[in-house]
Amino acid sequence: MKFYWVYIMANKKNTVLYNGVTNDLARRAHEDRAHLGRGSFTARYNVEMLVWYEAHSSIEAAIVR
Repeated sequence: MKFYWVYIMANKKNTVLYNGVTNDLARRAHEDRAHLGRGSFTARYNVEMLVWYEAHSSIEAAIVR
């Protein structure tokens, strides 16, 4: 079964939160930590910690959450 993930990441001081939806949580968390999107929100605000995640069976259910 394929899962879709809703997740929240934060910077080290927990003053910035970033939420997203993905079908590959490990890949996406790695991309955000490595700041692969130069100029991205996660790079600009040094968002690196995965603080919460939840699995859903459909992308629609994940987005509604």
